[in-house]
Amino acid sequence: MIRLQNLTLQRGPQRLLEGAELTLHAGQKVGLIGANGAGKSSLFALLRGQLGQDAGDCYLPADWRIAHMRQEVDTLDRLAVDYVLDGDVHLRRIQADLAAAEDAHDGTALARLHSELDSADGYTADARARKLLAGLGFTPEQMDRRVGDFSGGWRMRLNLAQALMCPSELLLLDEPTNHLDLDAILWLEEWLKGYPGTLLLISHDRDFLDAVVDNIAHLEQRKLTLYRGGYSAFERTRAERLAQQQQAYEKQQAQRAHMEKYIARFRAQATKARQAQSRIKALERLEELAPAHVDSPFDFVFRESDKISSPLLNLSEARLGYVDKSGDKTVLEKVKLQLVPGARIGLLGPNGAGKSTLIKTLSGDLSLLSGELARGENLAIGYFAQHQLDSLDPKASPLLHLARIAPAEREQTLRDFLGGFDFRGERCDEPVLNFSGGEKARLALALIAWQKPNLLLLDEPTNHLDLEMRLALTLALQEFSGAVVVVSHDRHLLKSTTDEFLLVADGRIQEFEGDLDDYARWLVDFRARQTPSSPAVPAGDKTDKRAQRQAAAALRQQLAPHKREADKLEKELGKVHEQLAELEQRLGDSALYEASRKDELRDLLARQATLKGRESELEESWLMALETLEELQRQLEASE
Repeated sequence: MIRLQNLTLQRGPQRLLEGAELTLHAGQKVGLIGANGAGKSSLFALLRGQLGQDAGDCYLPADWRIAHMRQEVDTLDRLAVDYVLDGDVHLRRIQADLAAAEDAHDGTALARLHSELDSADGYTADARARKLLAGLGFTPEQMDRRVGDFSGGWRMRLNLAQALMCPSELLLLDEPTNHLDLDAILWLEEWLKGYPGTLLLISHDRDFLDAVVDNIAHLEQRKLTLYRGGYSAFERTRAERLAQQQQAYEKQQAQRAHMEKYIARFRAQATKARQAQSRIKALERLEELAPAHVDSPFDFVFRESDKISSPLLNLSEARLGYVDKSGDKTVLEKVKLQLVPGARIGLLGPNGAGKSTLIKTLSGDLSLLSGELARGENLAIGYFAQHQLDSLDPKASPLLHLARIAPAEREQTLRDFLGGFDFRGERCDEPVLNFSGGEKARLALALIAWQKPNLLLLDEPTNHLDLEMRLALTLALQEFSGAVVVVSHDRHLLKSTTDEFLLVADGRIQEFEGDLDDYARWLVDFRARQTPSSPAVPAGDKTDKRAQRQAAAALRQQLAPHKREADKLEKELGKVHEQLAELEQRLGDSALYEASRKDELRDLLARQATLKGRESELEESWLMALETLEELQRQLEASE
């Protein structure tokens, strides 16, 4: 196990941990969260032996192998697959010794080393490394390219693959999803679920944490507190405690009001019942848990455009792509897209399918290869992409950046606005040269929010943002009345701010009927289609007609009990919804939050949490029952 006892950890003059206690058992999967600068990465350095504690004890089993995701690349000439294999240091040592024994014609050593190679799964190592790379989005051709040929984000993927390749009892991952798309994140989730060792994970992706970890270690006020469950469970537990404080209650009421306003608008606009319910549920969960973020340093909105056009933008019969020395490179064809005020679109699709190409075309960064793009007279685009962080003036401060686009505005007004993005005091006047990626992303968003856009084009806006800033961005997007088109690997942001999905795949853009769970299943089918198909069944080898009729009759018999089960679950789900509505009405009574009624409040919150859990179970069972019915119905139609 890992045990921290009365631990004090300091970096320079800053004390990060003081009297901290934490016990983790072998096999636990733990998410480590806390504000930026609280000491998460320093704790990782302590566990790896790079830092020593200033007081107290840090115990790890002496025989544990520790794997971690490096943040730098120290070799550029290695092939990608070899770089990943270098993660298994023990294997590389055996291979080096084996080569030396072969050169020395040492038969005894060769026999021993081949046995060690077998024990280390050395004969399958190359295949395992390539499987890791494929899961993280590398093509077979890319696996045999030099590390130096890849961009910074792809090099981080190589570092992640190298960490996963390393046999370990303890795996330390610091922001592993930062440079991944949604496809790779879903693959990584499944890999980590099957990891047999102890996992410590720093992440700002709440859905990723919920899917992977079974505990949350919260670093706050120099202490470590361990919560059972994923991030959502942590939020609930912390919210129940903070809800008893008047400050938390007042902020919850303010957020409740704008949540209800957004949900009402959302419910009126959504056209797909199942997808709409998924979004509304996410919003209601945000409302319920608002007190857990009462101490957030972020509070901002996107300023509203003075004028608006409808449609804002109209793309018709368009061919999208690039032009290089060899000619046109078409990525998407026959694209039709009209954006009107209030549209909220999430773009889904495999890596490299053309999502960013579409965003760049809409923003004007790319010209059409053919077709027509009509822009509204009053169109005002706010465009966020990662490359814009590099275009910030490194010598200019956040205040100067904003003053350049608002030269007539009072300085105090600009400072107040930047304060909502947590640029306060001296930080407002410091050059961005040494800003972190998260600070640059916040500044880029601040500049967009100030300029009163009526169309937001957001390409991975949450990269580098912490959990609190992601929540603030979600709330700001919910308040925004213009149109939004977003590409993001943050499923929580997609669920909470969009009401329509477009699928970008196979050179086309089409409406996606379903939610993100449906998309995960679509991805599995898509990957299966990319593999060579099985040989066709000979034409003469046909199924007997009588057997087909018998199979169809059996399927019809199976439909009835599944239909009854689905109806039963739906009725029970309705009762739980009624009970929750009654509870939420009682929780809306301001007198309930008086100190004398804290026990009653605690009981009601506990009852609400139980019902929410039951609601989730019933919804999942109901959806599974419906899917089973649909599958049986499809089989029946195919057999007839």
